[in-house]
Amino acid sequence: MSRVVVKIGTSSLTDEAGVLDRLIIDRVANEIARLRTDGHTVTLVTSGAIAAGLPFLGISADQRPTDAVTLQALSSIGQPALLRTWSEAFAAYGVVIGQILLAPHNFGDRAQYLHARSTLSRLHEIGVVPLINENDAVTDAEIRYGDNDRIAALVAQLVDADTLILLTDTDGVLTADPREDPTATLIEEIVEFDKHLESVGGSAGTVRGSGGMASKLTAAKIAAWSGVRTVIANARRLNVLVDAVSGIEGVGTTVQPRSTTLSARKLWIGFARPAAATVTVDEGAAAALAEGGRSLLAVGVTGIVGAFEAGDAVDIATPMGTIFAKGLARLSAADLQAAQASASQFGGGGAGQRTTVVHVDDLVLLAS
Repeated sequence: MSRVVVKIGTSSLTDEAGVLDRLIIDRVANEIARLRTDGHTVTLVTSGAIAAGLPFLGISADQRPTDAVTLQALSSIGQPALLRTWSEAFAAYGVVIGQILLAPHNFGDRAQYLHARSTLSRLHEIGVVPLINENDAVTDAEIRYGDNDRIAALVAQLVDADTLILLTDTDGVLTADPREDPTATLIEEIVEFDKHLESVGGSAGTVRGSGGMASKLTAAKIAAWSGVRTVIANARRLNVLVDAVSGIEGVGTTVQPRSTTLSARKLWIGFARPAAATVTVDEGAAAALAEGGRSLLAVGVTGIVGAFEAGDAVDIATPMGTIFAKGLARLSAADLQAAQASASQFGGGGAGQRTTVVHVDDLVLLAS
């Protein structure tokens, strides 16, 4: 049997008034219980803590605050209510759940990564369904994901999943935004990502959620790089989870896994760490990096947009401005500029130009 990760977002968990929809929660719990009966191992990633916290303060969904600190406070209020709702729903089917709150560093720090994997593995061994949410209440607003789609994709890699199911409020990825184009149709299969496909994703979703189709496509891309099949489907479709795991056509949009995969650390660098700045390189450096096995040296850098410190993630762009790689900087922008300035005093040579900006071990090629 297979390992399955299911993610459901706030817009799918709540009704039009922004209140947790017990009917959809019960339905998802029922389907997960059925998958477990069939022998599948299931991990659930759920949003909804902020939405669950709003009623306690008498705030309606359309009055949802936007500042990070208040949202974090609302998450801390709503998390117990969200957990209780899921717990009651699963209890009806004799299923026990265990909560895990994750933050970005859990995937980037090797020790934290291994601890998270061990905990998830043990929960599965003892027959418990892990219930995962982003640790909104304490995650730094500057580095938090803002949605659980990417966390779900990283969890899929963490548990060595076969299938990632992203439940949403549409039938899947459509050829256009149905709110603007009523002739939009479902894209049933994605093998490779291109600019047109990513443009179809659009921006954020509803006022009740923070993701949207763009973040689901990003998550699907992460999963594809992990060798995991992704299905993006409508949360309100009957038997959506069972049919998605069974591979039934028309359930939603299926994103096929890649034949080549990335390690957990490189997935974190490439897709989970926000870039602090963009570094432009010359044609020679771009070609050398694209071949693989090369580090980015100061001599190849022609421009910097933004500021960064050592350890920050930076996007790497071609002379035409196309971002093709991402990595962790070994030095700050100021130190890089100082090294280049020192080298220019010696006719463009010297050790400064050979300074490593991004080591190959910290570099990810973002091929489509």
